Amino acid sequence: MAHIGKRVVKGREGIDRTKLYPLTDAVSLVKERATAKFDETVEVSMNLGVDPRHADQMVRGVCNLPNGSGRVLRVAVFARGAKAEEAKKAGADIVGAEELVEIVQKGTIDFDRCIATPDMMPLVGRLGKVLGPRGLMPNPKVGTVTMDLTTAVAASKGGSVEFRVEKAGIVHAAVGKVSFSAEKLAENIKAFADSVAKAKPTGAKGTYIQRVAISSTMGPGVKIEPNTVLGG
Repeated sequence: MAHIGKRVVKGREGIDRTKLYPLTDAVSLVKERATAKFDETVEVSMNLGVDPRHADQMVRGVCNLPNGSGRVLRVAVFARGAKAEEAKKAGADIVGAEELVEIVQKGTIDFDRCIATPDMMPLVGRLGKVLGPRGLMPNPKVGTVTMDLTTAVAASKGGSVEFRVEKAGIVHAAVGKVSFSAEKLAENIKAFADSVAKAKPTGAKGTYIQRVAISSTMGPGVKIEPNTVLGG
């Protein structure tokens, strides 16, 4: 039997693991139990009624968190000429074309988000096996293949989070830090849930959003009543 640490046992105290809590109560429980010496990340996890093995049940999108994620992202942009200059002025950390492709091909990935102009995609496409498994491949559906680099870089830096359903039908994302106020965390969680709801695929059958839970980096998970994160 696996050993359960004292921190985990103490964190679970006062949480009914079979209960679905209203969003505001769940946020309070998570914040109260975040006792690590660093500013823990708050993550939301949603179980969806989809089978992503079928193309018409794939869920993917991007959410612009109203209060940011609290995380400083390094953004790379594949662009040339005037567009490369636009990306630099917008605050991109790494900007390049062929030379950046070579760097990534050699295994150096010093960024958290990747954006490209449409004309760069034939080049960037060569990096599919490197960027794809890491969830970094630019995609027009989530706004990371675009000519509007100023907006795309600002969104990435300002707290936009991408999501993609995993094999088990789960989507998850970091939606803030425990240092955020309860109100700001709740707003971010609602915004994320709304984005996932709007991304409902045509092939989804039955109940789409089945379970919702939040947790901090070192804290226990708290289950949420789905109706309290959707709408309003």
